[in-house]
Amino acid sequence: MAEVVARIGITQAGRELQVTDPAPAVLEDQVMSGSDAPEATGENRRALRLTLEEVPHPAYMVNYNFELTWYNDAAREHILSDLGTLPAHSKARNLFLLLFPPGSETASGFRSELLRVHLALAKNRLSKGSVLGLLYGLDREALSLADRLFDESIVTSERKPILDFSVELTDLSGGIVNWRVFAQFFREGIFIVYIPSQQYNATLLEFLSQRDVVIRDLMRKRLPVLTPLAVLVADLQNSVKICSELPPEEYFDLINEIWTTMGPIFRKYYGTYGKHVGDGMVYYFFPQPDSDYIYNAIACAQELKQEIRKISKKWQLRKNWLNELYLNTGLHEGQEWLGTFQTATSVEFAVLGDTINHAARLSEFARFGTIWATKNLLSKLAQQKRANVDFGITRKGEDSQEHFVASSYSQLGAMVDLNCERYEKLRDIAMLPITEIRSVKNVN
Repeated sequence: MAEVVARIGITQAGRELQVTDPAPAVLEDQVMSGSDAPEATGENRRALRLTLEEVPHPAYMVNYNFELTWYNDAAREHILSDLGTLPAHSKARNLFLLLFPPGSETASGFRSELLRVHLALAKNRLSKGSVLGLLYGLDREALSLADRLFDESIVTSERKPILDFSVELTDLSGGIVNWRVFAQFFREGIFIVYIPSQQYNATLLEFLSQRDVVIRDLMRKRLPVLTPLAVLVADLQNSVKICSELPPEEYFDLINEIWTTMGPIFRKYYGTYGKHVGDGMVYYFFPQPDSDYIYNAIACAQELKQEIRKISKKWQLRKNWLNELYLNTGLHEGQEWLGTFQTATSVEFAVLGDTINHAARLSEFARFGTIWATKNLLSKLAQQKRANVDFGITRKGEDSQEHFVASSYSQLGAMVDLNCERYEKLRDIAMLPITEIRSVKNVN
């Protein structure tokens, strides 16, 4: 990345920006080959730093549904047809619909070039069916063009964190402008910046060479969005008791082992880390173009349940104790506002609304590692996928014996005595139909 940005010329107040002791970028793999970037010496060690607002070229970020999450004024002017306020709902932020709104008279060359760039970015990560599904709402001519351009675009042999394109776009006066387009891949989405070819030189730029700085700044500028999502809340049962029985260093060893083990599982199912307190876990699952976010949340919960059993056995051997470790899990879905909570040093995703509160209440209701989900969540699954989920309610029969009734639900208030002090917090979800998820097929 240092080599890429070393060729990008960006000026501020009529002078070139220099950088201060640029640190090496953290990259997944090598992107380009060529001459080494010049070292920062002398005057270019001054403490001058670039922010997103100071980037004078078109720049914006999209998630992997190609929904716009941030853009600058230059992007509005040159790329986004003078887009005003960013729409509140996630589906209305579809980049392709914003690039080519219905009834717009976008020049065919402009449309073709922009489609080519973004379809190449999408093809590197998504299937053709998923990509064309993102274009739903475009006119027939655009869909036909997209179908052809997708087949013509080239997929890189490996998933590189940065891709480089050359495009020719018509400016406001009707002239042709040559751009170099750099697309930088993050877990949260794709950052895209257009650099005029004539400003392509050997100036180092610390801002873009440090991936953590770029994504942190982008997340700080991200506007709240109304989006569908599933929420998973999991708590370690009897954590106070376990903490009291272990030396502090061992208790933290246990919690860190749980988090270290569970992290890759959440990433596998596209879970987004949420704000949490203590040893609890809160993760969000958003719509994905190539998978079902509801099923992802359910499968993730099941795999967490399997892994905590392994950790429990390991610690029973280590401590020669009888304690069993359980993660009590609640799952719910809804449509809520997604935003960020920020401090001077960190940015955390946060969801506002009842969805997360209800998932947390279900986690409190769950015992001995059970997974409880709402009827709303299971109902959002396609029938074929719902058939892979073993769920239901345990009821007492006429013989006073407990029987598991598959594929059934119950209002939470009918399952516990809400007058009991232990269940007071559950009164606000007493009427919520819920079910226990016993197992999920094809989950390792």
